[in-house]
Parts: sequence; C-alpha cells; structure tokens
Amino acid sequence: MQHRKLIAEKLVIASHNAGKVKEINALVAPYGVTAVAAGALGLPAPEETENSFEGNASLKALAAARGSGLPALADDSGLEVAALGGRPGVHTADWAQTPTGRDFYVAMGRVERELRDAGADDRSARFVCCLALAWPDGHVETFLGRVEGRLTWPPRGTMGFGFDPVFVPVGYEKTFAELDPETKHANSHRADAFRKLVAASLEA
Repeated sequence: MQHRKLIAEKLVIASHNAGKVKEINALVAPYGVTAVAAGALGLPAPEETENSFEGNASLKALAAARGSGLPALADDSGLEVAALGGRPGVHTADWAQTPTGRDFYVAMGRVERELRDAGADDRSARFVCCLALAWPDGHVETFLGRVEGRLTWPPRGTMGFGFDPVFVPVGYEKTFAELDPETKHANSHRADAFRKLVAASLEA
C-alpha cells in the first residue's frame, strides 16, 4: 500500500483531551509540524458511534480535517483487560463518565471491582491506540499500537492521565503515571502507533 506523505506545517489534533494533545505535540514537533487542538479552532467533538478503535479514530480525524481544511490526526485508545474479556476496550472513556464529566478514578475503581467480583487472578492488560491521519479530501490512514502490562491497585503516580496510575508496563515496576514522561513516551501504545505513522507519512 502506498502511504500518503504529510506535507504540512500545521496539524489539527482531533481531541479535547489536553493530556493527549500535549503528548502528540511532543511527538510531531521534531518533524517541523505544529499541532493545534480541535477545541482551539472551535471544532465540536463528533459522537463516537463506531465499535472499533480504527472506526472511531477515523471518524474523529475526518470530521476535524473537513471542518478545518487541514490534515488532522485523531487518536482512539483504550484499556483491554484480559480477565474482563477485553473490556472496557473502545468504551474506556464511557466507564469514566459521571454527571459532572469524566473521572478516571471512577473508571479505575470499576475495573478493580469487576476483577475482584470475578475472582480474577489474571491482572494482565494492554493499552491499545489507533492513530488516524485524515486529509480534507477524505483520505484516511490508520496506525495501530499496543503496550502490554498488568494492573495494580491502588493507583500510583501523578504524571499520567486516564488509566496510567494503575497500569504497569512489561519490564517496569512503576506505573505509567510514575514514569518520567520521556520514558512513557518511548514505551507507550501511542508511541508504538506513532512510530508506524512516522515511517509511513513523515520520514522522507
């Protein structure tokens, strides 16, 4: 498959999550690309109606690209817990939803409760990330990344976001929220997906 090269100085990040935008900006900056959040351009977040990471990432990237007239990058990611049959998966953010907004401590608590209720000894889990790169003409490319690990309880660390405080990646004893940002960025599911995107769309 012939990949389309990204030749642009500005890239819209189709996310209203400040943590994600900051992380992606750090990844694209070395390639002379400046990331701007969809929210800063006044673009609304489309409803995520697909049942796969690829589907939701593509939907968000296309909406931002068409709304801004610029290439757009969207991320759809989640936590898959082996003992819960891969849940919460694409519904990861939904598990954090509360009447006053998203609270991932609520979501982490629910995962822990469900594991205990199931009497599960298996604590293995993975983060999955799909990055979708879209152009205003409707062209989309997707890149899937993963990082394997295990869940711990109680939550530890303050440097991450989402489920980072309960996720210990393989090869480490610290959670993603305890690891320094450089180490996390080098080992995360988003970094795995981004390496594939760079090879296909950013490197000459």
